[in-house]
Amino acid sequence: MSSYKTLQQLVEIDSPTGYTEKACRYIFDLLKSYGLKPEYTNKGAVKCALGKNPTLAIAAHVDTLGAIVSGIKSNGTLSFSTLGGLQLASAEGEYVRIITMSGKEYTGTLLLNNPSSHANNKREEEKRNYDTMHIRLDEEVYTKSDVVRLGIKNGDIICFEPRYREYANGFIKSRFMDNKAGCYVLFELARRLKEKKKEVPVELFFSNYEEVGHGGTVGYAASIQELLVIDMGVLGDACEGNEVSCSICVKDSSGPYDYNFRKKLAELSDKNKIPYKLDVYPYYGSDGSAALRAGKDFRVGLIGPGVAASHGVERTHKKGIEATIGLCLAYIKHSFK
Repeated sequence: MSSYKTLQQLVEIDSPTGYTEKACRYIFDLLKSYGLKPEYTNKGAVKCALGKNPTLAIAAHVDTLGAIVSGIKSNGTLSFSTLGGLQLASAEGEYVRIITMSGKEYTGTLLLNNPSSHANNKREEEKRNYDTMHIRLDEEVYTKSDVVRLGIKNGDIICFEPRYREYANGFIKSRFMDNKAGCYVLFELARRLKEKKKEVPVELFFSNYEEVGHGGTVGYAASIQELLVIDMGVLGDACEGNEVSCSICVKDSSGPYDYNFRKKLAELSDKNKIPYKLDVYPYYGSDGSAALRAGKDFRVGLIGPGVAASHGVERTHKKGIEATIGLCLAYIKHSFK
């Protein structure tokens, strides 16, 4: 089984949606180190052709959840607005980094207002929302002017610590497996195909605005006909997926994916003994959804490793990631014999 060092390195680079330049630079440089020729799109996404005139794009998104400063309170704490669908209940108590426009960084914690149980016996009954929560800075600040003197302003980026953990039994616990695990799938496709000196008409596409709905809308090569999106597989009481399989999405909240595309993916999984689950995701959209809404004439499929507790304290497994890599390679082999 391959090393997961590149996954950990990418996870540990802050990349909340709208603040992805460093992560995209890491991807660009990694692909170059494999002997490939990546490019940036105008919006800052990274794409990389693995052969001439690519007709198949395989996409994953590097942007993650996060927040921005939306105000400075009179007591020296920060108001915030989320970037993407961050779950406030699961984010309570998390350590954060605040990055100013000048590049200076401060640390802090996302907390409920009046958070001490010894001072607030109603804390467990209170709703978690923008009005009832704040960022506590790890600085001696007690007034708004104290914070202003630090150079913190509205719009400064708030990044959450991912807490990456990789275990000997194959489980990986970390925030942002949605969708840095998908990016890792693309890393491995690039590395393995390059090692085999195999050129194929495939474009790898790392979008950077998926969490806000427009990452997959533009930037593909003009020759693309099919889009295979690699994103997290949903786990839940009404879903079949699990962390050790590749999930194949039949339909999400935007509608069904291409029937013949997902049928072929299922057939190839059966033929190659790749563990997979077919699923419907009731509250989900992807770069494939965005591409179709933007009017792209693509046949679109969606697959990915199962990820537990999405947008919260996420977990996946190397078996699910390897199954996804295996299915991508099987589809490439089937399509470009």
